[in-house]
Amino acid sequence: MDGEPEAFEAILHRLEALRMEHRDLDQAIARLGETPLHDELQLKRLKRRKLLLKDQMSWLERQLDPDTPA
Repeated sequence: MDGEPEAFEAILHRLEALRMEHRDLDQAIARLGETPLHDELQLKRLKRRKLLLKDQMSWLERQLDPDTPA
């Protein structure tokens, strides 16, 4: 990635925060799915959020190495 080292570090920090939230959501989805009478709407919202995080992580990773194909 060309540019400021601070920008590179900021992207790395944001990427790590997104990965942690993604991991937490994965665990929350698993726990919610284990309950017999779970809230389907809540489960769908968590899964949608998890997909959004994955898209954001992919975008940031491309910013770090734009020559890598998507």
